[in-house]
Amino acid sequence: MKIFDSSKEYQPVIGFEIHVQLATKSKMFSPAPNNPDEVRPNTNIDEIVTGQPGTLPVANREAIRLAAMVGLALNCQIDEWSKFDRKHYFYPDLPKGYQISQYDQPISKNGHLDIALSVIARSASDEAISSKGEIASAALAMTSKTKIKRIGITRAHLEEDAGKNIHPEGLSYSLVDYNRAGCPLLEIVTEPDLESGEECRVFLQELRNIIRYLGASDCDMEKGTMRCEPNISVRKPGETSLPKYKVEVKNINSFKFAEAAINYEIARQTEMLKEGKTPKQVTMGWDEKSSQTVEQRSKEEANDYRYFPEPDLPVLQFTKEYLDKLRAEMPELPAQKRARFLEEFNLPAADVENLINWKELANYFEQVVSEIDEWLEQEKGLDRNQLIKLVANWCLQDFSAALNKEFKNPLDSQVTAENFAELIKLIAQAKISGSAAKTVFKVMYEKGGEPLSIVDDLGLHQVSDELAIEEAIDKVIDQNQKAVTDFKAGEQKSFGFLVGQTMKELKGKGNPQIINEILKRKLS
Repeated sequence: MKIFDSSKEYQPVIGFEIHVQLATKSKMFSPAPNNPDEVRPNTNIDEIVTGQPGTLPVANREAIRLAAMVGLALNCQIDEWSKFDRKHYFYPDLPKGYQISQYDQPISKNGHLDIALSVIARSASDEAISSKGEIASAALAMTSKTKIKRIGITRAHLEEDAGKNIHPEGLSYSLVDYNRAGCPLLEIVTEPDLESGEECRVFLQELRNIIRYLGASDCDMEKGTMRCEPNISVRKPGETSLPKYKVEVKNINSFKFAEAAINYEIARQTEMLKEGKTPKQVTMGWDEKSSQTVEQRSKEEANDYRYFPEPDLPVLQFTKEYLDKLRAEMPELPAQKRARFLEEFNLPAADVENLINWKELANYFEQVVSEIDEWLEQEKGLDRNQLIKLVANWCLQDFSAALNKEFKNPLDSQVTAENFAELIKLIAQAKISGSAAKTVFKVMYEKGGEPLSIVDDLGLHQVSDELAIEEAIDKVIDQNQKAVTDFKAGEQKSFGFLVGQTMKELKGKGNPQIINEILKRKLS
């Protein structure tokens, strides 16, 4: 498909329906377990989930609390009264023949979420852009700035999830797994304020982080505890009315695929409009293998669901005292933590963002820095910013890689924050080399233990004795006269060779800084 630069002739209009499975122990209206990790089909079920005659629902108090917390975090209005409704939805994965949801009195409405977008500011007039999106002139100077964009939140309402249809390949029948049926689901609906796949990805990441920080859900798109369905249409710039159609895309299980699906739909719809056609109002699915959307069915309207108030559940009342209590319990949210990390730790914005995106790692990082700060009260003359940067590098690289390999969280590892800080101290004091530090960390991660004891056991202390290093350098110079001659003739890589030979002579334990200083002095 030809990709058009829609910013010139057409403007995307994008909104979201996002379903978040709340992290409660039991289901929305029954005591059946709420466990998204259960792999045995039809295990987390009971009479209410399977719609047996004579059963009555009872609303989950914790699900209501978590839903209200998310609403407050999204700056929503929470009215005093809210109610549940029946939404008639005849599918095999809804045994009752209807879904308990909320229609005209949701828990939360009229909110917003601010997202930070990188904006490229050009120092010259805009130049032509090729069909591949490449700027024609490489000399065009650019600077990156941040723009805050506000995305409206229309509503956030509670409902029960449906089950899951399974279609065995090559068989003429389908199966239904009711494990997911009845799970507490928070549906978040946005205003059509988004205008690109990139904006959508940033918005989804920020929303996911907020919900995770609240402890309301793990928002794992691969497991289906967060599912996003963008509604996409395009219009000509300057038009204020919404297009007469919108296309919904389902079956998206990652932010990467969400961005790809949205960009594909923008291009597809733009091409149709340029040809004088109008896209159909349909529900599409995202096909990962072909990287394109596929039509599934015509899109339903609200009147197709025949809503009416749920007669078996009481109306919910949110008192001022209850909401004030929730506000007092609100944890530090991603935007607040982001601003504080930038101010307190003087880290690059990219490092801060990577830490913020993993709540548990951000908290662990702070614990390690706290240990470092206690040490700095005793040790003067050390650069706190350099130490904090070192902590961030290790957290985001070696530690994260080890955790991700085993699908672990920081607190599940054997590396305590205190021992992590101790390792950073040994590196900062040049008591161990970089390669030795990796060896020590590997042992710490696999078996636990204090880094200094591991260094002693493995004999990894770094040689910083200048006499010992000078003796090794003299030996290397004597045995590698050609490299010395080449270096003096201007061959810079020969210096690196001599450093390497000195490290080899010292069995990898030499202090690189001291080796460099002495070697330069002897070769000058």
